[in-house]
Amino acid sequence: METCPVASVLRMGLRRPAVKPPRLPGDTPVFAGRSNGEDMDALIKSLRPGKPSDVKPSEVKSPDVAPETRPAELDPAEFLAAAVRADLPRPSRAEAEHAVHTLLSYIGENPGREGLLDTPRRVVEAFDELYQGYHQCPAEVLDRTFGETAGYDDFVLIRDIEFTSQCEHHMMPFYGRAHIAYTPVERVVGLSKLARLTDIFARRLQTQEHLTAQIAAAIDEVLKPRGVAVLIEAEHTCMSVRGVAKHGAMTFTSRFTGMFRDNPAEQQRFLSLVRGPNR
Repeated sequence: METCPVASVLRMGLRRPAVKPPRLPGDTPVFAGRSNGEDMDALIKSLRPGKPSDVKPSEVKSPDVAPETRPAELDPAEFLAAAVRADLPRPSRAEAEHAVHTLLSYIGENPGREGLLDTPRRVVEAFDELYQGYHQCPAEVLDRTFGETAGYDDFVLIRDIEFTSQCEHHMMPFYGRAHIAYTPVERVVGLSKLARLTDIFARRLQTQEHLTAQIAAAIDEVLKPRGVAVLIEAEHTCMSVRGVAKHGAMTFTSRFTGMFRDNPAEQQRFLSLVRGPNR
């Protein structure tokens, strides 16, 4: 066994001052009083409040164990009840209209000129329409089902559900199409209900990722099917008419549960039918 020169010197009673090795490009910097990962016990936070993951790095499975593929669950409150509670205080309509009046002044306009006299009222009325999804309950839309299916056991797909939503970051529209499939267990829901469900979630401030997850979670929780597949394609005006101004750029998001998540062949069938022979 080879003897370490440093250990030999220490055994002889001689102590040399510690010499720090030179730092190389790409090395992780060492901060006083901090760990470089060896003893860290940080929490991995969830993307949305209400469902903290509380997963610690020490609890992560070793590489030889297949990682859990089930997507993180959403808070059922997001789709089992209306988002607006009647017992919580809200600004009055007059206060909302005054806020619009203030914004008109902020951009340099004259709110008192003829063409803008009714604009605050019109904007608030438009908000009532654009954001009516906050007052609607997603679960109620899926409540009525039908059992006369003659033993149908394949998935049901509704393609090209058009929608318009509002980006929660800039309050600018994004619009496109949703494609939804689910594999029923004995009972099916009316086809129009999936379109209504999409509208309820779309008529709120949203991100496309969250919209996709909410639609899938609501169907999965209420209908209890064998699987759900949701694919959304949309153009975001927050990046097509402002900022980078890339008109025509499309964003795609998807969510799979149950048999669609666990069976790649079912995912492929779903995607093939969504794309169709002429796409």
